[in-house]
Amino acid sequence: MSLKPLADRVLVKPDAAEQKTASGLYIASNAQEKPQRGTVVAVGEGKRAENGERIPVDVKAGDVVIYGKFGGNEIKVDGEDYLLMRADDIYAVVE
Repeated sequence: MSLKPLADRVLVKPDAAEQKTASGLYIASNAQEKPQRGTVVAVGEGKRAENGERIPVDVKAGDVVIYGKFGGNEIKVDGEDYLLMRADDIYAVVE
């Protein structure tokens, strides 16, 4: 199944949570931080301005992005975890 986000929504595949600290200690699964970085999978066409024109979304499929810790809604598609969020919840594109 594939999803096509509507308006200014973006479908993101979050990166895996860190399982080890920089010093090599393993982090328990219940203590792991939610990732704030992921890859854009699909993008809506953008929301409409008052004059009816589309305002394009600033990201595209394949972009690696940084987003808010609690941004978006978690969804599961074909057993995979994704975040569906508004483009405004994305803070930066990693270049």
